[in-house]
Amino acid sequence: MTETTFHLDFERPIVELEKRIAELSRQAEADGLDLSQEIDRLQRRAESLRQQVYSNLTPWQRVQLSRHPQRPYALDYIGRMLTDFVELHGDRAFGDDAAVVGGPARLDGMPIMVVGTQSGRTIAQRQQRNFGMPHPEGYRKALRLMRLAARCGRPILSLVDTSAAYPGIEAEERGQAEAIARNLFEMSHLEVPIVVAIIGQGGSGGAIGLAVGDRILMLENAWYSVIAPEACSTILFKTRDRKEEAAAALQLTAQNLKQQGIIDSIVPEPFGGAHRDWDEAASLLKRQVAEAFSELRTIPPAALVEQRIRKFCAMSQYTE
Repeated sequence: MTETTFHLDFERPIVELEKRIAELSRQAEADGLDLSQEIDRLQRRAESLRQQVYSNLTPWQRVQLSRHPQRPYALDYIGRMLTDFVELHGDRAFGDDAAVVGGPARLDGMPIMVVGTQSGRTIAQRQQRNFGMPHPEGYRKALRLMRLAARCGRPILSLVDTSAAYPGIEAEERGQAEAIARNLFEMSHLEVPIVVAIIGQGGSGGAIGLAVGDRILMLENAWYSVIAPEACSTILFKTRDRKEEAAAALQLTAQNLKQQGIIDSIVPEPFGGAHRDWDEAASLLKRQVAEAFSELRTIPPAALVEQRIRKFCAMSQYTE
């Protein structure tokens, strides 16, 4: 997928120029006119504007890109990065949560287990997948698959893209907090390599419940935070209108989190965002995932677990 029909507010000046270029090109072809100089001038202007906009994105603009409706989701990456994927269903306790997908697959021939959060593109798909917000059975399904991976000696890839865990009453009744806490504990102790990739939104416990790993990768226009900017703005300022200020204060971008040691690596995206070229976005992510697994497979299981626990314990340190 390379073409987009949805555009964000800050992209509008670029879109207007691109439309003008397309109109002039059609006019030149239809009327036999030589408009090459004007078209070249507008193309240079559009390229300059693209460089100016996409090279200086604010934290809020990156949040907007992470939510782009044409951005690739977990299954889009799985289909492009992996082979022999077989989706498994159910938590063997309550039911199947369509917001979480997973199953065995191969990465360049290497057997792995992949899990991820998945949203939908149409209204029906979004409702079916609960807008990518997992229920307790989603976390328990993911844990079932990860335990199976550990028994079979398969490395685990977790693709995270969720605004939050589902906050409804029924989720709390079925033990949402316990399910997330159980995943944190169990993922900390699994004796196989775990690579986590934040591919879009990484919101609150909904994200961290699938994000304990040896290597944490993050796409450059993703976000990862204890709370979404709008919710933070509402709590702190009693209005959603200061979401841009909240996004900056939360330090939620890949660049911020790399400096703080929360993530290990920033995965570049196609210029303008992953939604502009799904194949290139998947290729860039696959390269770093493969490199991480190659490095981690040389580490003995006991040492792997010890390093993982130390890694996450170090994140809780602070100074006054």
